[in-house]
Amino acid sequence: MAVLGCIADDFTGASDAASFLVKGGMSVRLYNGVPRGSLPETCDRQGQPDQTQALVIALKSRTQKTQDAVADSLEAARFLLSQGVNQIYFKYCSTFDSTPAGNIGPVADALMQYLDAPYTLLCPALPVNGRTVEDGKLMVNGVPLHESHMKDHPLTPMWDCRIDKLMEPQSQYPCVSLRVDQLTDFAQKAPSKGPFYLVPDYKVDEDGEKIAAAFSHLPFLSGGSGLLEPLAKIWTKKLSLPAKIPENTTAGRALLLAGSCSKATLGQIAWYRRQGQPCCQLEPRKVLEGRQTIEDVWTFIQAHSSDTNTVLVYSSDTPEKVKKSQELGIEAVATAIENLIAALAARAVTAGYTRIISAGGETSGAVTKKLGFSSYWMGQSVAPGVPIMVPVERPDIRLILKSGNFGQEDFFGRALAMTAKQ
Repeated sequence: MAVLGCIADDFTGASDAASFLVKGGMSVRLYNGVPRGSLPETCDRQGQPDQTQALVIALKSRTQKTQDAVADSLEAARFLLSQGVNQIYFKYCSTFDSTPAGNIGPVADALMQYLDAPYTLLCPALPVNGRTVEDGKLMVNGVPLHESHMKDHPLTPMWDCRIDKLMEPQSQYPCVSLRVDQLTDFAQKAPSKGPFYLVPDYKVDEDGEKIAAAFSHLPFLSGGSGLLEPLAKIWTKKLSLPAKIPENTTAGRALLLAGSCSKATLGQIAWYRRQGQPCCQLEPRKVLEGRQTIEDVWTFIQAHSSDTNTVLVYSSDTPEKVKKSQELGIEAVATAIENLIAALAARAVTAGYTRIISAGGETSGAVTKKLGFSSYWMGQSVAPGVPIMVPVERPDIRLILKSGNFGQEDFFGRALAMTAKQ
């Protein structure tokens, strides 16, 4: 029976969370939306895990209307509790992707009330990827959040690095900053009057272990994925069954897809192009005007795919060019590109491709929706926060979805190497 439940505000955030739970020693199953009815029995065929210790539910609440985000999150919490979990974790991005009218505050408030938690954490830090918190301020590789690349995010541009100020327009509860050396004492003598949020310093991995140890007794926690590995380790010590994870590799061709415009993804695309691999760039104006269609791109993929060549299809571009293309309509451009990339993923699977690797949160969300798989086993990670996923319905397929900011420069090469059956 699962003991830990996680509610994530988008799909790549969910896979990010799941990867750190796996790293902490747990068997993890990820659901694309709230499952209907009871969970089916797990099985161990083809090396699949036979017992789930953590359940992760991927929602689309990051950019939903607030009332829908709250309703979906509460539905997810009710389902997780019905499955016997002892603790629920609300997972959002380590860069807090949320406008002043965003949903992190309303969802966290609602879950804290529903789970009757006296207080909880706001802990977005992920030091391994350069996201740290000090004195209540969120930093990205040492740069204040609102001065980092996140200031240019097309959907959730960040305007401050002070977590209490980010929460102020969203939440009805106050935030209290906490130094690492205050953790244990506070946990033992926490004021009874609440609810409220704690924002602990979290600068190195060891801080996460101290935070988890001090507050693992709470029924509800919230943050990025950084806290999930030490939490998983605490739970693993209490469980008698060892975790099992699926095999990384599978036979068959791969397709690479990228819609993120993050600095990291742009660097990864540039690296892949330097390897001499075939690449096809989607041009928003041509896509909107019907001059670059799925048939055009699929013809390119078929002509250039082989056992040694894997095609990368991408719409990613520099912030300046993205702003220029958004003159055509932000929503229209995003929808057209996401729909085209998702349709390519579905066509590839139908054509027998068994490895789909996607970069970008919104892009990956569109891909998973189009593929239609309801749940996944979590495998090893290609990069911190980026696991290999195996659809329960199709154990021959390997799916890798990364948040735009994640992964090494040679991420695409690593993903292909880790999933290819020799």
